[in-house]
Amino acid sequence: MRDARNKCGPEENGPAILSRRSLLELAGIVVATVALPPRAVMAKSFLGTDTTEQGVSPVTDKLSTYMSEASARELPDEVTEKTKQHILDTVAAMISGSQLAPGLAALQFAAAYGGKEVATILASKIVCGPIEAALANGVLAHADETDDSHAPSQSHPGCAVVPAALAVGERFGISGTHFLRAVTLGYDVGPRVTMTLGGQQFESESHWSTHSISPLFGAAAAAGCAASLNVAQMRFLLSYTAHQSSGLGAWNRDTEHIQKAFHFGGMTARSGVTSALVVQAGWTGVEDIFSGKDNFFEAYNAHADPAGLAEKLGERYEILRTNIKKWPVGSPIQAALDALEMLRKQHPFHSNEVQKVSVQLATDEAAIVNNREIPDICLQHMVAVMVMDKTVTFSSAHDKARMKDPATLREREKVKLIPDEQLERLMPLRVAIVEVQLTDGTHLTQRVDNVRGTPKNPMTRDEIVAKARDLIAPILGTAQCANLIERVLNLDRVKDIRELRPLLQRS
Repeated sequence: MRDARNKCGPEENGPAILSRRSLLELAGIVVATVALPPRAVMAKSFLGTDTTEQGVSPVTDKLSTYMSEASARELPDEVTEKTKQHILDTVAAMISGSQLAPGLAALQFAAAYGGKEVATILASKIVCGPIEAALANGVLAHADETDDSHAPSQSHPGCAVVPAALAVGERFGISGTHFLRAVTLGYDVGPRVTMTLGGQQFESESHWSTHSISPLFGAAAAAGCAASLNVAQMRFLLSYTAHQSSGLGAWNRDTEHIQKAFHFGGMTARSGVTSALVVQAGWTGVEDIFSGKDNFFEAYNAHADPAGLAEKLGERYEILRTNIKKWPVGSPIQAALDALEMLRKQHPFHSNEVQKVSVQLATDEAAIVNNREIPDICLQHMVAVMVMDKTVTFSSAHDKARMKDPATLREREKVKLIPDEQLERLMPLRVAIVEVQLTDGTHLTQRVDNVRGTPKNPMTRDEIVAKARDLIAPILGTAQCANLIERVLNLDRVKDIRELRPLLQRS
């Protein structure tokens, strides 16, 4: 289809023919131009012109060029290792999530919906279209709270980026090295979008959700890299992604975690893959969605500086600033559980010796986990479980029936959550101050500034493998779990990402 700029121009090489409508339009433009002062004419012309006519902004040019070159760009060894760890962690989240309510809903939907057999849905025998697979696997990845998180962008990158890269990677049969680079790119692009918008402050003040906007752009970038899009196509991809960006802070009111799983992982992975595949199929659009009239930032935050989208690309890898959770619970609860573990090592105690426990968190963080209906995002419940069991496991974090257990409720009554304005000022650093008062008068206090699994207190490879084994083995079996872990940690030796399918599926 020819665009509006050519409607008054020649047909191919034929003569120019002006219709009555075209003449009237031209006359209207002449009259309007005469009536306006010169500066107004220039402003009107600039704002009303598509970015293809005014050129692409330096930020979009730098970002799209970087994205288009990612599949051929070697990664530092540290980044490659970290990417493998996050892929393994996300795969483990998907497989364990298959047994939870959101995951079961995703598998049921995918089985009923069907589609061309191209992409794998984990922990099942379903093979379907890449868009459907991205949706289902994204929901699986955030079926609970075991997936990774990126504090500066206020988002969970892995639950969208990895499913998107896998779905499109299977569509085109990319290598393991290409897959690693696509995932790394997704972590670089998505978080930069919401960091540029303002991160947590943007989310709290605008009521938009960083947890959908950031993963969506990350998924699109990863999918675009897996599809080997060129620089012009990457610009179109960003435009289609911006048009699909959505999501409200109301996800926080979901009591079953199903819509939350869709919001964080399923919707974002699906939409990112859609952007990549329609552009790869030849669709075109606005070349620069980040500048010009009605651009992305005008819609979301007109005060944001778009330069943040390309800041330190190739120097600061956001995957190195992404957290892997030690505990299978919501991010705001992590520091509190770390603190209790530390206190118990310093001064062992039993639950019947505890008189009360107080937990101070940043105000916004406290609101997210205050007496929630879902066990793994309810601070009072998870602290009670930690006090009773001396640890928290995947099973105990998802035992909803235990929320009504009399013994657990007695311990929960001892727990007090205190929102702290001073800790709020430290965000996105998630700090917890835990105080335990024992019945013999002993007073224990522990402050945690750097949660285990964060960049300043990272988990070791062995710890990440142990976590993955605990999540995967009960579903796929010990032998298949071991083989899958080995293959993921050696992705750079995989010639075709589709080789992983037998290990990802449930036998």
